[in-house]
Amino acid sequence: MEKGKGVMGAGRRWAVDLTDNSTSPSSRDVPDPPGFSRTPLEQDDSTVSRQKKDAESTWKAQKAWEVAQTPFKNLLMMGFMMWMAGSTVHLFSIGITFSALWQPISALQGVGKVFEPYKDSKVDLIAPKLLFIALNLGGLALGVWKLNTLGLLPTHASDWVSSLPPAQEVEYSGGGIPLY
Repeated sequence: MEKGKGVMGAGRRWAVDLTDNSTSPSSRDVPDPPGFSRTPLEQDDSTVSRQKKDAESTWKAQKAWEVAQTPFKNLLMMGFMMWMAGSTVHLFSIGITFSALWQPISALQGVGKVFEPYKDSKVDLIAPKLLFIALNLGGLALGVWKLNTLGLLPTHASDWVSSLPPAQEVEYSGGGIPLY
């Protein structure tokens, strides 16, 4: 055998010809199992393209739900950070609290941009958008609650004393002996 010729002769070096040219009984004489067909599956292009579109719309729906659930992770992280910040008013707790307020507000302003890559005629984005909005409103409520625990929300009557009119005198008392 010449170098580089291999089994096939003029073919590739490591290629083997597996065609059966013998006249002896072979695998061609064995009947196919039930349900097996040697004819190739012929699918028209419309079926293949429809399957690709269905797979793409399924993928888009799954990704839209994943995006809709991301505020939940932020909610847990922000809640832990606010718990670690404590309930006293200092720079770190105020910064964390305003960050907890700003993130949901900015996310709510960009709901359309967040779900734009997943727009499709077959994908219903209403439920993922509603979940996204609800979770961001929950984050906003968490920030407002933290403001209240820090005492930065005017929720007590003593917070509004400066805007109340002075109390009217109900009675007047005087004492002593008048000196004329």
